[in-house]
Amino acid sequence: MNQDTADRNNPRLLESPDGSASKPASDPDSLFWHHFSQAKTAKAFCQSWLPLQCRMLRGVKHAMVLLGNPDQGPYTPVAVWPDAKLSMNHLAGTAERSIRERRGLLVDKEGGPPAVNGAPETCQIAYPIEVAGKIHGVVVMEVEAPFKQDVQALMRQLHWGAAWLEVLIRRRESTRNAEESERLRNVMDLTVSTVEHDQFYPSAMALVTRLATVLDCDRVSLGVLKGNHVKVAVLSHSADFNEQTNLARAIGLAMDEAVDQKTAINYPAGPEESPVFTRAHAELERQLGSGSILTIPLVENECIIGALTLERSAQKPFDRQTVEFCRSAAGILAPILEIKRRGDRWLIRKAAESLTIQLKRFLGPGYLIRKLAAAALIILVVFFALFKVDYRVTADTAIEGKVKRALAAPFNGYVKEAPVRAGDVVMEGQVLCLLDDRDLKLERFKWATEREQLIKQYHEAMAKHDRPNIQITQAKIGQAEAQIDLLDEQLSRIKMTAPFDAVVISGDLSQSLGAPVERGQVLFEVAPLDEYRVIIEIDERDIAAIQVGQKSELLFPSISGETFPFIVQKITPVTVSREGRNYFRVEGQLEKATERLRPGMEGVGKVTVDRRRLIWVWTHKAIDWVRLKLWQWMP
Repeated sequence: MNQDTADRNNPRLLESPDGSASKPASDPDSLFWHHFSQAKTAKAFCQSWLPLQCRMLRGVKHAMVLLGNPDQGPYTPVAVWPDAKLSMNHLAGTAERSIRERRGLLVDKEGGPPAVNGAPETCQIAYPIEVAGKIHGVVVMEVEAPFKQDVQALMRQLHWGAAWLEVLIRRRESTRNAEESERLRNVMDLTVSTVEHDQFYPSAMALVTRLATVLDCDRVSLGVLKGNHVKVAVLSHSADFNEQTNLARAIGLAMDEAVDQKTAINYPAGPEESPVFTRAHAELERQLGSGSILTIPLVENECIIGALTLERSAQKPFDRQTVEFCRSAAGILAPILEIKRRGDRWLIRKAAESLTIQLKRFLGPGYLIRKLAAAALIILVVFFALFKVDYRVTADTAIEGKVKRALAAPFNGYVKEAPVRAGDVVMEGQVLCLLDDRDLKLERFKWATEREQLIKQYHEAMAKHDRPNIQITQAKIGQAEAQIDLLDEQLSRIKMTAPFDAVVISGDLSQSLGAPVERGQVLFEVAPLDEYRVIIEIDERDIAAIQVGQKSELLFPSISGETFPFIVQKITPVTVSREGRNYFRVEGQLEKATERLRPGMEGVGKVTVDRRRLIWVWTHKAIDWVRLKLWQWMP
């Protein structure tokens, strides 16, 4: 019996791809082609294609088609020829090698003697099914007694025939892509319907209504997890309902059942689905007559926040594609709904929940860095609340001379010499300024000459015994002598000297030589070198803490690193306004003078009040400001 006759008489070849027996046909090829054209699944397609392929080739003893996940596997047989009951383990090695090497193979039968013309008696041919660079499966055959040229023809024919399998795979991918695109479009429509509302309730209502329309459901319910139970929040096509009704309770129990098991429940369950408890779903079906029920838990950040329940009639059960679509929609929409639900809560509830979460994180496992930071913060607060330091009032401080002497111009004149200026240290009697004396000398010479003339007139009147003229002349002589004395006094003051060892505080006439000065005009101010007083400008907010006798310290920018102690001596009721604030003038006495201090130097002073808590020292100004504002705002 030749191979074609055996193939035609094989009863397994006359069965349909789904395993049901077909009526005998006069032409088996027609039957195979009929099944091939009507195949709906990949398995049926391969079970029709493999007999046709093997009948077109000569010498094929056994053949097998393996399919699996692209480039991943596992690859399992979907079609076997000539009989599905035969073991094909001897073809597995060639199939695995072809998949691994990603190329067609011709493998001699192990231990088979070669023929006369050099070709083996049997060999195995494998050809991988590669689409878009990925291996989806392999076709492997065992061929009997081929010639060299026959082997090449077999490989070419198998190459061409495998194109049908590539068409099958591309068709499946196209169908899958179309389904995914349609599912994605529906999910995006649901997302748009949900996000176009700002609050949770309208968003949830839009979602369940849209979902009921898209999936042709009788009712869609959305529940929110509160505590340990799910409460129904919205029902499709129902603006208002009572949570205590039998409908809401039954749906809530069904949602609890899915949430407790953390899985989607499709009731009644299909043969391929994992077994789960469906007692609540069965009770819901009994009470409300819903023939098919699907419940999907809503998960956000790996935490279940609620559930979605869909109901249909018994004639329209939820298939695998619908379940996957609902899973995808729930995964995308759950975070959106949770954000809107949290946004609709009262502010006090948001604060309480946030505090609860932080306490759980603080008291529970993990979050080591946060716990260490909180412990360090508590230690710092306790430290600041208990630790005491010297409370000191800080203020701007300046040095003034204890005595300040002003040197004014004794008469109207002109500056002749000015050897010193502000900042110079002068000794007692040292010349500060010399005024021009030429006008005074000329004036004195005038009055001296006039006095000589008057004396001569006096002697003549004496000789004539002219008493009236004698008296007049004596008066004029006295006037002339008085003018001379006045000019002598003024001439004695043309040199302005230092009254004591001092420093020149103000006055610089070195650029005004020859300039006129008026009587009484202050030309210099001097202060003693060893007698100072400290002037502190205390803010009015801190003046209540200042008392006479408090010890203080003074620091000057020009003498960094050294502080000068002083004692508060006098608190004056005089205020100075500066930069919108009032400052009291407080005087202090330096405990120890130094030659490096000069009147007019400014620095920062700290008046020590007493010892107080560190937290109070840092916060009392802010607390006082808040108290003042509250008192100001209170009616």
